[in-house]
Amino acid sequence: MTTQGIPSPGDGLRLHLNENTGGCSDRVLAAVHALTATDLATYPDYRRVVGACAAHFGVDQDWVLLTNGLDEGIFVTSVACFARAHDASLEAIVPVPAFDPYLTSATAVGARIVRVPPGPDFAFPLEGVLSTITPKTRLVFLNTPNNPTGQTISREALRQIIEAASHATVVIDEAYVEFADGSFLDELPRYRNVVVGRTFSKAYGLAGMRIGCLIAHPETLEPIRTSTPVLNINIVAAAALQAAVSDAAFLPRYAAQVTASRQRLYDASRRFGIECWPSAANFVLVRVGERAPEVVAALAAQGVHVRDRSKDAYSPGCIRITAGVVAHTDAAISALEAAVASGVVTVRGGDK
Repeated sequence: MTTQGIPSPGDGLRLHLNENTGGCSDRVLAAVHALTATDLATYPDYRRVVGACAAHFGVDQDWVLLTNGLDEGIFVTSVACFARAHDASLEAIVPVPAFDPYLTSATAVGARIVRVPPGPDFAFPLEGVLSTITPKTRLVFLNTPNNPTGQTISREALRQIIEAASHATVVIDEAYVEFADGSFLDELPRYRNVVVGRTFSKAYGLAGMRIGCLIAHPETLEPIRTSTPVLNINIVAAAALQAAVSDAAFLPRYAAQVTASRQRLYDASRRFGIECWPSAANFVLVRVGERAPEVVAALAAQGVHVRDRSKDAYSPGCIRITAGVVAHTDAAISALEAAVASGVVTVRGGDK
């Protein structure tokens, strides 16, 4: 069952969409409860929330565009790059496997998608991306850490692509950067063709609020702003964002849980004899073999929902497991262990 394209697993432990499995900050709940009937009856004024967001990221307010989830930011950037061009030969470069909205958004506005497959063990294909950049390139999507692999892109690789595609817009999607080392924001002033995307869905636990932002030079953001719906952020989400960024202790606590959970998943995979990859995000990609859909179903039967990535040609036999609160990760490991014992999971060295 899906809701507008989003898997809806039903009851159980949701480890399939990389949400914050511990929930949001108590300050967010207090801010939402403090809203009045008049607040909800009034169109939102974004000045305070934009100011809070800009201060949080250390940029000027005119460098920030709030979006209804980062998905909207991806779509309106695609619109700004392609919708007025009227040229079906213009291209969007997408290293794969990738977050689906890159592909769907660029396709929706008429771009020709250039997929660049990964290297061994999902290594970032720098040379492959550089070789596909042409005068027809209008947009390049770079996701670091990558969804679904958790792999990062080095600063040097980012710089090389940005400079090679100076005639195009380069989107650096940092949806999971709170769980990794380093954001590109400190280098952003050097590059007029770069847009950094951030979200409050993952680390901050605001997935249900649907709020993200794009950060770029004001001249770079201007055509994207004009493609963005007016009053796209509701007043509840705006209040939640301000409260979320005010809680300095919340993120480090949750990030520590994520780090511990990732290590547990690595250790369990090694113990079970199945392959996984080190991740810099709040999830781990695990290869369970040709019967991956059966593994997903077996875990769901135990109340643990994970993401089936096996239908993607670039991640065959793989599932993705959210690494959040340690107790939730332990429940997923127990369910996975039962699947291995039942023989559904393909272990290294043969079937078990």
